[in-house]
Amino acid sequence: MISKETIDKVFETARVEEVIGDFVQLKKSGANFKGLSPFTDERTPSFMVSPVKQIWKDFSSGKGGNAVSFLMEHEHLTYPEAVKYLAKKYNIEIEETELSNEDKEQANERESMYLVSEFAQKYFTSTLWESEAGKAIGLTYFKERGFTNETIKKFQLGYSPDQWEAFTKHALDNAYKLEYLDKTGLTIVKGEKKFDRFKGRVMFPIHSMSGRVLGFGGRILVNDKKAAKYLNSPESEIYHKSKVLYGLYQAKQSIAKEDNCYLVEGYTDVIQFNQRGIENVVSSSGTALTSEQIRLVNRLTKNITVLFDGDAAGLRASLRGIDLILEQGMNVKVCTFPEGEDPDSFARENGLEDLSLYLQENAQDFIQFKASVLVNEAKNDPVKKADTIRDIINSIAKIPDRIQREVYVQECARIMDISEDVLFNTLAQIGKHELREANKKHKQEQKAFDVVRNDEQQFKKIDFQQELERQIIQLLLLYGNKTEDFEDLLLKENEKGELVLEPEIHTARVFEKIYVDLQQDEVELTNPIFKKIYDELVVALSQDENKFSVDSYINHAEPQVASEITSILMEDEKYALHNWDRKDILVKSKTDALSQLVTETILNLRCHLIEKRVEQLQDDTIGKNDGSNSDILEEIMSYHQLRMLLSRKLNRVL
Repeated sequence: MISKETIDKVFETARVEEVIGDFVQLKKSGANFKGLSPFTDERTPSFMVSPVKQIWKDFSSGKGGNAVSFLMEHEHLTYPEAVKYLAKKYNIEIEETELSNEDKEQANERESMYLVSEFAQKYFTSTLWESEAGKAIGLTYFKERGFTNETIKKFQLGYSPDQWEAFTKHALDNAYKLEYLDKTGLTIVKGEKKFDRFKGRVMFPIHSMSGRVLGFGGRILVNDKKAAKYLNSPESEIYHKSKVLYGLYQAKQSIAKEDNCYLVEGYTDVIQFNQRGIENVVSSSGTALTSEQIRLVNRLTKNITVLFDGDAAGLRASLRGIDLILEQGMNVKVCTFPEGEDPDSFARENGLEDLSLYLQENAQDFIQFKASVLVNEAKNDPVKKADTIRDIINSIAKIPDRIQREVYVQECARIMDISEDVLFNTLAQIGKHELREANKKHKQEQKAFDVVRNDEQQFKKIDFQQELERQIIQLLLLYGNKTEDFEDLLLKENEKGELVLEPEIHTARVFEKIYVDLQQDEVELTNPIFKKIYDELVVALSQDENKFSVDSYINHAEPQVASEITSILMEDEKYALHNWDRKDILVKSKTDALSQLVTETILNLRCHLIEKRVEQLQDDTIGKNDGSNSDILEEIMSYHQLRMLLSRKLNRVL
């Protein structure tokens, strides 16, 4: 268990903008940062990070919290694992205890699969460095590929012994369940038999963006026509190959720094580039590029350079991946290597300066590359040339930015020696066709739902009291310690015997004003989470006005409470996403009239509660003819009179 002192040190040291910046490309927006949501597919930023409050909020998914909660949401870490991740990032010493058998039993299924995968990675790594077979076979292979010891350790490369049950037996002996060995694909179970999937292979661990081991790639080292050269972990609860990029964990910071990502095909391509000094490189691990993989890169940069082998087979089919990148609104360049070379071999034979220069000079814009590939196929055939132009225009149609599309059309017209008007007309036809298809699909989807009659439609009703209670919590969190001059309203009788409100000015802290007024009215918050937060804040603020910290309170709050607090604190921040200042629209700050805001919030709550009480009393009079109605009606009239007075103070018309 991690000590409270260590957790406090982690929270004091960790910066939420730095932690999230490892996963999302953030741009300055006033006092905050904004970026694309890592939880939804979007093109307009709705993700906000507040360095001052040390919290984040994703307005597209509704999620929010601090640095730890982000890691828990994004990387599916447990609370202790998120704290350990931050401790490692900021070089904070943390006491880690070995997992007992009881701990392993209590871990949930997903977590158990992570634990098994991490155990396997350590086993394969130790086998590579410590066993005779590992050193003689596995380490020798990596050395022949030109990998240094530092590189091998950086990518946690390993070796699986050429024995049927070596790893499986070792894992079972260490109390790991066969069920999870099977579900991660590390062990193949057939009836009573069980054997290692990666028997006799060098191992490439596949990491998540935060460094957790998700699965493995294994390369066989003997010539066996019946066995696949490369073997990957099967799909599992924690490993989805279409949503993972090999090397992204090691490359993410470099990608954000260089504002570019090199995309290659294989594990060794990534490792060789990284060793040469170009770290912003990832691989789709031999699978066709997917939208999910592209979105991972899109969080860090808008620029991708795709690297192809000099003699890559099926190059035309690979162009589909470029279209997917364009659909995400990203900028694409393509670079091919000389015939017979691939990124691995070329990086091995050239120094950093020569490699960087080659990439810089040979990276082509996607339209130039696609035209060169397709034109060679068409040659002097007019029909094939027309198909080539249509193919290029189809790619341009994927680009969401209208200006960028027009620039590419002009470039295509120049390269292919064809009228721009013809290309623009073709582009318009493609757009109309896609719109028709989209409408057709929408109508088909609508038919799948039962028609709902208008009188059955449900509309979400705003809970006015919940909104007022939420406002009270926000005031306490943001301004609880601030001292203001408040105008209190004292209910008195004038000379005519009428009830009137007389103002009286007094100075108090915001939390004192709210607490005293709610106590006088004997009001308790109805929302259980708000009530819990309110009670805790009043106690914390009353103990020492200089010691209370919103950051510290969030860090030690329960997850549900912390999430609610983040939503409340970041509610105003979402308006910054609209860039009102650029539109010359000045948004008034709440601090400009804080005492008025506090007073109005309390008055609004009083009015609302009076209305509810009046409704309740009116219900009590229904069906009664025993003479008791006169007392109830008199009480109703008193409440009406009070409500009128409060409404006048609020400048309301009733």
